[in-house]
Amino acid sequence: MLPGRRMLRAMPSRAERYVAHLDTLTGNTEPRLQPIPSTHAGLDDVIAFVYADEPEPRYLTGATYGLSLADHPEWHGVKPELWISVRSDDPVWALAIGYLAEQLRGTCPFVYGDTIDFGQPIAPESAMTAFAVSAPAGLDAHQYTLIDIGGAPVSIAGCYPVHDTERRYIREHGIDAFWQLDWDLYDVRRPPVV
Repeated sequence: MLPGRRMLRAMPSRAERYVAHLDTLTGNTEPRLQPIPSTHAGLDDVIAFVYADEPEPRYLTGATYGLSLADHPEWHGVKPELWISVRSDDPVWALAIGYLAEQLRGTCPFVYGDTIDFGQPIAPESAMTAFAVSAPAGLDAHQYTLIDIGGAPVSIAGCYPVHDTERRYIREHGIDAFWQLDWDLYDVRRPPVV
C-alpha cells in the first residue's frame, strides 16, 4: 500500500443501507428479524422487521425488506417497502405485511389507495381482514420517500388494517374519503366506521 493511502472499506450492501435507514426511524430499537421464504425464482426472501414498543410502549411497528427486489409495471424509478404501526404487542401484524410483500411482489403495486383482502382475520385480537395502503403512520415525508440505498430509490408505504366493509368503501370512494372518517389508525380492535 502506498504511504498516505487508507484501505477502502467495502461498501455497505443495499440491505445494510436500508437497515441503517430503519435505525434512524426507530431510534436504533433492535428489531426481531423474521425471514419469509421466497416463492419467487431469482428473488431472495422477504425479511419482516418486528419492533416491539415502537413508537411507544404497547405499540408495535413492522417493516419489510425484499418487496423492492421485484419489479412491477406501475413502479417508475421508485420501489416500495411496507410499514405498519399498531397499538398491539402481537408480532403477527408485522409478519402479515411481510407475508403480503413476499406473496404479492410483482403482482400488487402497493400504491396509495390500494386495498388488499387478507382473506381471514389478520390477528386473533382483531376482526380486521384487509389492509389499505397509504402514507406510513408516524413518519414525515422526508423519512419515507426517495430513500437512496443504491439502485432504484425506495419509498415506504404504510399498511393500515381495515374491516372488509371499509375495504369496499375505499374501493368505491377512495382513500381520501376514508381518511376523512373518524377512526383511530392505530386501534386494531376498533369497530368498523362504515
